Amino acid sequence: MALLRSVWGVLSALGRSGAELCAGCGSRLRSPFSFVYVPKWFSSALASYPKKPLTSYLRFSKEQLPIYKARNPDAKNKELIKKIAEVWRELPESEKKIYEDAYRADWQAYKEEVNRIQEQLTPSQMVSLEKEIIQKRLKKKSLIKKRELTMLGKPKRPRSAYNIFVSESFQEAKDSSSQAKLKSINENWKNLSNSEKQVYIQLAKDDKIHYDNEMKSWEEQMIEVGRPDLIRRHKKHPPKDGTEEF
Repeated sequence: MALLRSVWGVLSALGRSGAELCAGCGSRLRSPFSFVYVPKWFSSALASYPKKPLTSYLRFSKEQLPIYKARNPDAKNKELIKKIAEVWRELPESEKKIYEDAYRADWQAYKEEVNRIQEQLTPSQMVSLEKEIIQKRLKKKSLIKKRELTMLGKPKRPRSAYNIFVSESFQEAKDSSSQAKLKSINENWKNLSNSEKQVYIQLAKDDKIHYDNEMKSWEEQMIEVGRPDLIRRHKKHPPKDGTEEF
């Protein structure tokens, strides 16, 4: 029973997207766990699987973003998210409660639907799909996290000296294929003198300073809107010269 509960926990975390990932895959899915037989009922059983409801802040943010975008068509999403976060922070508790109550109601409906689907799955079916489900869950979790961070306006990671050189040189490269261009650019990078590389190293350092400032501001906003789980716990130190190669 413990195994079945753990498998169902994985199913619960999948949401509707798990069915979308599997729909149309046929009776077998190509994966590192391809030896696992995937019956045709799998897609149909999860086709109506509910999607987890948005939290109160994300619900508010999703509602407000199109409004702010229409008012400021040239503004970047992260700038709009910053403004929306400020509005949410100043929102009276009585108004926040509307979104919180909506979230709780949707969450209750979600759990009830999960329970209904659970009753339709036999223990043997759940066990046979365990490895496939875990793989899909990990992929979907990563995708959801990436989309959520983009929606919340998380700053993009800083470029390395090499990345800046590639970006600058790619359009000028004469080779037809992207792979050939990258190979040529990589060779050109290796042949640069230390003084020539220093220009890009300095640009990378400036990019890192700008990124750190943006991240500090963004993390402060996340704390204020109740998302401390998105704050970095361990900072990774870049190479001393800011370079990297493929």
